[in-house]
Amino acid sequence: MRDLDGPVALPPARPARVTALFAALGVLLVVLGLVSAGVGQLHVAPLEVLGSVLHRLGLDLGPLPSHPNGDAALWTIRFPRVVMAMTVGAALATAGAVMQGVFGNPLAEPGVVGVSAGAAVAACSTIVFGITLLGPWTIAVAAFVGGLLTTLLVYALARSQGRTEVVTLVLTGVAVNAVCGAGLAFLTFLGDTQAREQIVFWQLGSLNGTRWPYVAIVLPLVLVGIGVAVVLARRLDLLALGERAARHLGVDVERLRVVCIVAVALLTGAAVAFCGIIAFVGLVVPHLVRMVVGPGHRVLVPASALGGAVLLTGADLVARTAVPYADLPLGMLTALVGGPFFFWLLRRTRRTAGGWA
Repeated sequence: MRDLDGPVALPPARPARVTALFAALGVLLVVLGLVSAGVGQLHVAPLEVLGSVLHRLGLDLGPLPSHPNGDAALWTIRFPRVVMAMTVGAALATAGAVMQGVFGNPLAEPGVVGVSAGAAVAACSTIVFGITLLGPWTIAVAAFVGGLLTTLLVYALARSQGRTEVVTLVLTGVAVNAVCGAGLAFLTFLGDTQAREQIVFWQLGSLNGTRWPYVAIVLPLVLVGIGVAVVLARRLDLLALGERAARHLGVDVERLRVVCIVAVALLTGAAVAFCGIIAFVGLVVPHLVRMVVGPGHRVLVPASALGGAVLLTGADLVARTAVPYADLPLGMLTALVGGPFFFWLLRRTRRTAGGWA
């Protein structure tokens, strides 16, 4: 019998391909960050953005140009939004990678356990009933707590005789999502015109209005969630062999599943708390990364985090610039890309599997 340090029957990722992927994503993320921070009604050239960053870090490396009025806009509005886009994208993609590992299915995504739907119900309840106990933080805190509680409820309902089967967990999540959808419809019916507009805007997702205090709350939670996912990567590889094989190799499958679901709830709840629901990032990114470097989670998890940061930073750049003087809903853009990709993925899965089981 092999222990946790033994070999795993998963195809190893090629080192050259892994290095190339991380290098490409890292460079792309830096470039997108510089371009995104400089684009807007006040244009700041990428070199001027870089110069501003280096100046703040005390690393003035030569006569880089500077914008006379750019610093205030960059550090008050642009950089918080760019950092939040990277953070939320990394959170959602990591949550998707973990969910797909737990369920053993590349079609799984964080919404399966109801975290997004629960967050939406809680946030929209504060909007409709005018709850302002925490001032401007009320909606975000309600969304975060609602997502966590809904996830725990799904797990509690799916658990029976000390065990939780994947199929039961999925079906319970579907049922809870349906109930939350009905709750959202009822809240929309109860709300006045202004409340309905807020509900719709929140459900479509946006990074508009992001400030450093919001980033300071979301970033540590996301880093903790990603850290947990990285630590669990080896056990997720063992779980890919099947529950029985994983148990023989010393994995406490039930405990692993609980910790993974809590980590997913933490990542997704933190992501949607200030930004609303942003769809398909957790589905698309891990699958694309898996196609490049294989299914090993020790590479898949950090690469998905980096890929999610790249995707959402690019999507937010499009959201801010596609229509002049308008800020498109970010969730709408990711759904426009993710919907066709999901359809293609379904057809590809059916074709490679030779039909549905």
